[in-house]
Amino acid sequence: MSKVMTRTEKGIRDDDYELVTLSKLGDVDAFEELVRKHQKKMLNIAYRMLGNYEEACEIVQDAFLSAYKNIKGFQGISRFSTWLYAIVMNLSKNRLKQIHVRSRFELFSINNPVATDTGTLAIEPSSHNPTALELLEKKDVQKGIQECINRLNEEFRSVLVLRDIQGFSYGEISDMLGIASGTVKSRLFRARDAMKTCLKKTLGEL
Repeated sequence: MSKVMTRTEKGIRDDDYELVTLSKLGDVDAFEELVRKHQKKMLNIAYRMLGNYEEACEIVQDAFLSAYKNIKGFQGISRFSTWLYAIVMNLSKNRLKQIHVRSRFELFSINNPVATDTGTLAIEPSSHNPTALELLEKKDVQKGIQECINRLNEEFRSVLVLRDIQGFSYGEISDMLGIASGTVKSRLFRARDAMKTCLKKTLGEL
């Protein structure tokens, strides 16, 4: 990551510093700029964690609301983005627990609607205009990858999403999840191994 970051007596000063400072003073426009700047990555994190676009959108809205209400308490010890994405991760993990509990008590009916791919993130065609078959194959791969991510335990899913999909450093992931860097690496190794096994079963050799 190429963010410019310096340390002051009050903490870390990065390229969000001025917007955060203004937001703390009640500048709504400054906070809206932070929203525009970070919402795409936040949505991607939530979607990868939950595997559901609508759920991910709700999580991101809740995360920004929480950040807005609590921004005056942000001390700047870590980057603002680290603090913000940590909120997304915590809300996503809580939602996963709710989904798991709910699924245990829900009864299935033959009248229940059949799940389809509508409403999920659309795959944009490349500039080379791929054929319909190529698009279907690409969609199947993306679906298979997400299905394998969904099968991971939450602790493994978190580090995989943050490291291999979002590209955060081990230190940043450690700060977000509140675990040691060594634990991040250990969980990531196990997550990658589980993904490799799952993808071979789901998609075969790619």
